[in-house]
Amino acid sequence: MVKPLTARAITPEPVDAATLREIFARLSAANPEPRSDLEYLNPYTLLVAVVLSAQATDKSVNLATAPLFARADNPAAMLALGEEVVRHHIRTIGLFNTKAKNVIALSRILIEEHGGEVPRARAHLEVLPGVGKKTASVVLNVAFGEPTIAVDTHIFRVSNRIPLAPGSTTDKVQAGLEAIVPEPYRLNAHHWLILHGRYTCKARKPECWRCAIADLCRYPDKTAGPG
Repeated sequence: MVKPLTARAITPEPVDAATLREIFARLSAANPEPRSDLEYLNPYTLLVAVVLSAQATDKSVNLATAPLFARADNPAAMLALGEEVVRHHIRTIGLFNTKAKNVIALSRILIEEHGGEVPRARAHLEVLPGVGKKTASVVLNVAFGEPTIAVDTHIFRVSNRIPLAPGSTTDKVQAGLEAIVPEPYRLNAHHWLILHGRYTCKARKPECWRCAIADLCRYPDKTAGPG
């Protein structure tokens, strides 16, 4: 069982409401229509892609799912392929044996209990094999336009560094962010924060010298520019 992420350092006081709004205003201006790095065709393929992305990079998932989704973009087609074929397609992704079982199992449940459709209810999503709170939040946000924030390692780090809504666990950070992000920015907050953490506010060496919100961030160990 994967242990929940926890904060390891004392963080400064969270930014105030005005600064919070300015942070999201800048992130929005820099990327008005953010999109997930995962490639998908519909809510079902999004669900499968997010399940496969656990402990794997989006790039590796996209490479594996392009040919898979060309053959199966719905639960019935995926079941028809069978677990062995799914396993072959995703063999380059970590934990592929378990993930193949989960993809087949969740596809069967979608057919038997939801008419082959991805449910929009969080409770129904979270009980699907391979799906937890984070995956359900991603699907609800990206596929159905709900203002949820799925906290992964990137968002956990960014939220504790700036800090926006610091917390000792991902669940606490998610609850904190969903409570304070200004309404105009709630729908896309998930994407802005994850992309910021993935490409700018990196784990080992954040690229503070090119960060659009560096002057608003209270992280004490900002890095200097290269060279």
